[in-house]
Amino acid sequence: MTLQQTIRALLLLTLSLWLGACSFSPEMPDSSADSDMRKQLYAQYGEWRGVRYRNGGLSKAGIDCSGLVYLTYRDRFGVQLPRNTRDLANVGAPVPARQWRTGDLVFFRISKWTNHVGIYLEDGRFLHASTSSGVMISHVDEPYWRQRYWKATRLDNNQLARRD
Repeated sequence: MTLQQTIRALLLLTLSLWLGACSFSPEMPDSSADSDMRKQLYAQYGEWRGVRYRNGGLSKAGIDCSGLVYLTYRDRFGVQLPRNTRDLANVGAPVPARQWRTGDLVFFRISKWTNHVGIYLEDGRFLHASTSSGVMISHVDEPYWRQRYWKATRLDNNQLARRD
């Protein structure tokens, strides 16, 4: 290896270490609780993926958005939440946009009379039951969802305490 190649290799190593350090975010650690919750949410998605939307549905024959939230929290986390979107919107504390964490509930205003709810996963993605595609994962930055975003809420530790 020539001196020039050695210097180039050291510069690349230094640059990669520096870039890696820049991507580390001590303010937003990925706690093991968030990681466990994320695994459970993706497992729920794997089990329910593509199940068609049915207003008022609570089974694999059809499910609505609030039903998916209700069953996910009940079955995966042992947490009893309200069954409808209106009541879910009143649970938990407000979370400013883009400060979401895994498990936060994200709400959208579809029309004057219709709201929609999903469960935030990570990196802008949320799990929900769509009227057009059934249970799926979408991104909040898709134009449809970005234009309809309403609010997000976070359940507190008392609400998340396992209720067996």
